[in-house]
Amino acid sequence: MSKRIGILGGSFDPVHYGHLLLAESAREQCRLDEVWFMPAAVPPHKQSKKMTSAKARLEMLSLAIAGNDAFVVSSIEIDRGGVSYSVETLGEVKSQQPDAELFFLMGGETLNDLPNWREPGRVCELAIPTVVHRAGSPEPNFDLLREFVSNERLDEIRELELEMPLITISGTDIRERIVNSRSIRYLTPRAVEKYIQTNSLYRSA
Repeated sequence: MSKRIGILGGSFDPVHYGHLLLAESAREQCRLDEVWFMPAAVPPHKQSKKMTSAKARLEMLSLAIAGNDAFVVSSIEIDRGGVSYSVETLGEVKSQQPDAELFFLMGGETLNDLPNWREPGRVCELAIPTVVHRAGSPEPNFDLLREFVSNERLDEIRELELEMPLITISGTDIRERIVNSRSIRYLTPRAVEKYIQTNSLYRSA
């Protein structure tokens, strides 16, 4: 049996329980052997924004997933540097894991933007877009992918739609809370919270 690997990308600035719940929902529902958390060096849509150092984001991820053998932190995009394009990342993962079946985990808002990405057809070829439908949110519009994939592939993508509880935590909210001296308890793992405090992260806007 080939290994089934979920790829979860993002800035993870910082990682929080929303990321972890999405990954666990995907692991269970798609019967994944591993979920790789893959922080971007520079996300294409955040090139003008200053992010926390790659080292800090990787360390926070390692703290967040500790104890879960199915979760892996990958530094592929960090090591490559520059703007992180998913088509390049998935190609690199495929070269490292040629026999693995890849699942590209994303929310509905990411699906909506996927047609504007670099080589969306190739992205859908390298990995199965696996879309999370959060409770209370609109149904994902899979027809956006119709021009990039075959009908068979589209049916496969539809069947893999994930369900997860509604959780409205965001990195932006966590950073704003810290700036305003508000609690972030239970928004991110305690080890990550302590790391943020110890390293005085996100203190200024």
